[in-house]
Amino acid sequence: MTIRRIAESWYLRRLRTQVGAVPRHVAVIMDGHRRWARERGLDVQEGHARGFDHVADLLGWCASAGVEYVTVFWASIDNLRKRSDAEADALMLVIERVIGELAAPSVGWRIESAGRLDLLPDRTAHAIKDAVEATHTIKNRVLTVAVGYGGREDIVEAVRALLDDAAADGRSLAELASTITPADIARNLWTGNTPDPDLVLRTSGEQRLSGFLLWQSAHADLRFVDVYWPGFREIDFLRVLRTRRS
Repeated sequence: MTIRRIAESWYLRRLRTQVGAVPRHVAVIMDGHRRWARERGLDVQEGHARGFDHVADLLGWCASAGVEYVTVFWASIDNLRKRSDAEADALMLVIERVIGELAAPSVGWRIESAGRLDLLPDRTAHAIKDAVEATHTIKNRVLTVAVGYGGREDIVEAVRALLDDAAADGRSLAELASTITPADIARNLWTGNTPDPDLVLRTSGEQRLSGFLLWQSAHADLRFVDVYWPGFREIDFLRVLRTRRS
């Protein structure tokens, strides 16, 4: 073991003792794949592959720290519309491979999805659904993958569901308007089965949510880190946990 590795190992142990209240739910905007690849002279797709493979590392860190829920932003609705066909197809292949790997029993996380699966290629949507089904009996840790996700669309769909329910029950719009609560909307969001995030983390230095969990993040701590996602380390993760409020 090199001196650098010995020093990093010592520093990791020290950081773990300095973490206070551990967030129950961590949400991550995985940003910087392409910039990370280009700075290293690699193909953009290599950046996507490295970044998505890195989710397994994140889950390991979260499990060790005691985090119960993790939500990762894999692709927004805008991402799917703006990317070239070639890049979008390559990204879907990465998602299909990685979601299958994360669904392995040895990983130990239940997988749920948030977003418009109907916007994805059939094979990609089926891969995500298969992962959800394969892990549905796992109770203690939950990974939500946000693919084809948009925060505004999430809220619109929740309101639409409430309107549909009211119509099915024979209630008028006036009746619905007089009784609707924030809890009603929250329950009908794509993430309605998980608690709101305590911590939202974005890598790459960008300081915006880009439509990620707009409703759910109302009371979350927001952290923006100047590291591209494929290069994000456990040291960086623990530093974020150390600095968040209780």
